[in-house]
Amino acid sequence: MTDTQTARAEANLAYDADVAVVGCGPVGTLLAVLLGQRGHRVTIVDKWPAPYEQPRAVTYDHEIARILAILGIDSDDDPAVEYHDDLYYWRNAEGENLLEVDWKSIAASGWRTRYWFSQPELEKRLRDVAATLPSVTIRRGWLATDLEQNGDGIVLTGQVTGTDGDAAPGVIRAKYVVGADGANSFVRTALGLDFADHGFFFDWLILDMIMPDISGLDLGPTHWQLCDPARPTTIVPGGPGRRRWEYMVLPGENPEELASEQSAWQLLEPWGVTPANAELERAAVYRFQARWAENWRNGRGLLAGDAAHLMPPFAGEGMCAGLRDSVALAWRLDLVLSCKSGDEVLDSYGTERKGHVHHYIDFSMRLGKIICIADADDAVARDRQMIAELAASDGTPVDTDIASLGPGLWTSGTAHAGELSVQGIVEANGRRGRFDDIAGRGWTVIGRGPSAADVLTDEQRRLWEILDGRCVRLGSAVTDCDVIDVDGTYARWLDEIGADFVILRPDFYVAATAPDVATLRASLDTILDGLHLTTTDRAPVAAR
Repeated sequence: MTDTQTARAEANLAYDADVAVVGCGPVGTLLAVLLGQRGHRVTIVDKWPAPYEQPRAVTYDHEIARILAILGIDSDDDPAVEYHDDLYYWRNAEGENLLEVDWKSIAASGWRTRYWFSQPELEKRLRDVAATLPSVTIRRGWLATDLEQNGDGIVLTGQVTGTDGDAAPGVIRAKYVVGADGANSFVRTALGLDFADHGFFFDWLILDMIMPDISGLDLGPTHWQLCDPARPTTIVPGGPGRRRWEYMVLPGENPEELASEQSAWQLLEPWGVTPANAELERAAVYRFQARWAENWRNGRGLLAGDAAHLMPPFAGEGMCAGLRDSVALAWRLDLVLSCKSGDEVLDSYGTERKGHVHHYIDFSMRLGKIICIADADDAVARDRQMIAELAASDGTPVDTDIASLGPGLWTSGTAHAGELSVQGIVEANGRRGRFDDIAGRGWTVIGRGPSAADVLTDEQRRLWEILDGRCVRLGSAVTDCDVIDVDGTYARWLDEIGADFVILRPDFYVAATAPDVATLRASLDTILDGLHLTTTDRAPVAAR
């Protein structure tokens, strides 16, 4: 070991973990897995003694499928995941279409637009992966009660309940803490981070049903919203063998009475759903809200998932946003913990993710305002306007794939920068598949024409190596290239955005696009500066 490595090892003895994660849901567990795969020590604490086995989220999008593929989960070929080749319909009480959302197509990132699953199963998969990583520890029955931090790390204090029910004090010392502990986040409160309310409050009853066979039932489209003011209703899949109904709690109704088993079966009866053909797995009333933290970081404490943002479920993006947080935070923390970047690189995490999640919160609220109408006259006015708008658009489905990052580590003013990258089928060394699987993931410059590796400056190549960056030259089967652009996806994309080079980040987002070598070099300098790379083998700067 070098003197520096020895010093680091000795310094690490003062910490129980590199990162303490509060909350063992999908967001916290994915973050721990991604950091654990890089060899960082992560301790997850959760106040509950056992995993929560009831359904919550039931859908994720193509970007999350791309993320889960990192862990070996193939959403196109997994018995616990299903997809449907159908649009997402919004209909009035008379059955007329008001809106169509494009949940039918293959997305630009190479996966289907929408998948359906059971959250307990996904969480178990994530925990199973975590269990294979020796640097990841999960501690249950661990209630965080106090959080202190300084320039060197954090101290998390809690109350630990054993299997015998007895409680004892617990302490974890870590370099960073991440609050993935839900809407009522302890970490957010302890860090003094405000949680802004954006004025959307509606109570809905959620009914999760186990229904292995629905072939004899007329439930309408695969996924749809019934915008009936007499009872606004959502009907969607809940993963293989499951369906979900959501009913808005009307003014004057008692939520507890509505959530009773008797009430649930009465609501389901018009759909032909009875105890003879279905099992009621869960009935619960949730308040749909729109909230976000104005700041996602205070020193060595950060937020992710519902601790940072809440949105109505109508766009199916709540959990998706949290898993995006995990990926965006993981590669930054990896750079800092690996002593490759200074602590300042964490600042862009919140600005980028907040801007991105604002889009989906706004979109979810717009959808919510369509269906959460219980007044018949207001519904008539809504129907008239939306039917006319749909006709004027020739029935073109709404594209949900338009969000970009907020300000951060990407170059504004270049086409497609700050957006999720395109992914096509490529071939190399006799293997054919999606680009991520064949060419690899991480910092990448893809291009056509001259190889980026040959046109970067010596200093850029040196810094690119610090990032474990790669350069991939795309081409056809008859050209000299690193990977073959099998179906021309990349050629069409580069033509569309007028670029010969694209800089990709570890979270699959585009950092910059460039039409020529000069622009590539200038853009790469901008990105490298924003990463605050350490050019010598030294520890990262202290948190501010």
